[in-house]
Amino acid sequence: MLRSQAVDVLSPWALCIFLLFGGVAQAAPQPITALPLQAEGENLWRLPAGEYAGQFRIDQPMHLRCEPGAVIRAQGEGNALNIRASDVTVEGCTLLDWGRDLTAMNSAVFIERNARGAQIKDNRLEGAGFGIWADGTQDVRIVGNRIVGDPSVRSQDRGNGIHLYAVHGAEVVGNHVRDTRDGIYIDTSNGNHLEGNVLEDLRYGVHYMFANDNSVIGNITRRTRTGYALMQSRKLVVTGNRSEQDQNYGILMNYITYSTLKDNFVSDVQRGDTGGDSMISGGEGKALFIYNSLFNTIENNHFEHSNLGIHLTAGSEDNKISTNAFVGNEQQVKYVATRTQEWSVDGRGNYWSDYLGWDRNEDGLGDVPYEPNDNVDRLLWMYPQVRLLMNSPSIEVLRWVQRAFPVVKSPGVQDSHPLMHLPTKKLMNTTQEPSS
Repeated sequence: MLRSQAVDVLSPWALCIFLLFGGVAQAAPQPITALPLQAEGENLWRLPAGEYAGQFRIDQPMHLRCEPGAVIRAQGEGNALNIRASDVTVEGCTLLDWGRDLTAMNSAVFIERNARGAQIKDNRLEGAGFGIWADGTQDVRIVGNRIVGDPSVRSQDRGNGIHLYAVHGAEVVGNHVRDTRDGIYIDTSNGNHLEGNVLEDLRYGVHYMFANDNSVIGNITRRTRTGYALMQSRKLVVTGNRSEQDQNYGILMNYITYSTLKDNFVSDVQRGDTGGDSMISGGEGKALFIYNSLFNTIENNHFEHSNLGIHLTAGSEDNKISTNAFVGNEQQVKYVATRTQEWSVDGRGNYWSDYLGWDRNEDGLGDVPYEPNDNVDRLLWMYPQVRLLMNSPSIEVLRWVQRAFPVVKSPGVQDSHPLMHLPTKKLMNTTQEPSS
């Protein structure tokens, strides 16, 4: 009788412990060999068509190839696949419904530190957490994957499509990412290569933080809040990329040094919703925004049909800016400088669609320097409330007096050798997946 009463007293406590600990515990990932794999050769395994529930881990070198129709559904928990061994390839698989805990880094594919040389190729991933997370490893290849987030979730609560943390020697090539938070996020990762990716409907298309010696070649961003967010990095090579209909910024450079931007094409950047992003400010859509970035080479880029062609601020001086084209932007340049910045290099400047000068000797260079801003522009930038008088006769009188009597000239941008003709556009990579 006493034993029965003791059990009755303790059972509610046991029930609470079960609910607090046992009820919320996630199942440990199963070994990949728990799936009905079929051998096709040495370390080559095929997963037949069918739907498989749970989370799985790969602990040995292998090449996993999924048949069309093979789906791994992670039941809303953890990672769909954990790769823990080197020389693993996962190809042609569909991964769905993994966890969405961003603090726990829930991912469709989580590549651990020991998984050197992992290849994630031609897979389809759909879920709200991270798509592919590479964590402190080397020489991974992420190629040809299609990654789709959950647009019903706020963008800041989604995972990134591809996330590299402390990774070296990665190749991220030919992926298509939509509706995640950022398309490709590179954090504290050096010596990596991004090429031919299509990144649509995101916060940032490509996002660099504290990453050096990286190359970004021939990618496309569309309808993001910032196409290419380059931050706190050096020695980046950003070449042949496109930004189409991005909002707020096409290319943003924040504390970038000793880097090269060349042959990029940015069009139709308009002011849009910031989505609560405190890093996005200002009242115009900017094709190129340069903040506190020095010693960079910016050449042969094309910036068109945006609210603002280029905005420099916070001491962004000593950059080489030449042979670029600024076409049909509502305002070409915004820059409050401490000293005049010359935007001609080796006797060649940039093309400006609103240049009104002439070329008497027909050498293809304007005979009159191009100066995009005057003292009135500087006044408007320093005191935005003056914009209320923008179309008033007083502003027009100020501009006329300045042109007629240029006694005081504020430092700013000067292009002493503007190009009279639009530079030849280089062919962009046309192998990328079209917008869908």
